[in-house]
Amino acid sequence: MISLPPHIRVHVALGYTDLRKGIDGLSVLVQETLRADPFSGHVFVFRGRRAGLIKLLYHDGNGMCLYAKRLDQGIFTWPVTQASPGEPATVLLTPARLSMLLEGLDWRAQAPARRILMAG
Repeated sequence: MISLPPHIRVHVALGYTDLRKGIDGLSVLVQETLRADPFSGHVFVFRGRRAGLIKLLYHDGNGMCLYAKRLDQGIFTWPVTQASPGEPATVLLTPARLSMLLEGLDWRAQAPARRILMAG
């Protein structure tokens, strides 16, 4: 499991990506398509066409890291939002929701805990 500080921004690329790309190819994709800095320390998440494989690109301050995860069964839950013209094609997640995504859980369906208004 990947441990990330809570202030890290996680960018999930909309649609699917050719996951034959490595660090260099995905870094160029972040710069040109997502219009972001791959060396910012943020995490960029990409999904393959079959939705059973994802790759995470992350610069940890010392170098670029590329993580891949393939599910044995099922597919990763992915946003179906379409990018607006002129806007980056990403959705932001919290590190907690990224953990759910990596476990193969539906991170969109989680409701916040019920708030208790009165004691007793």
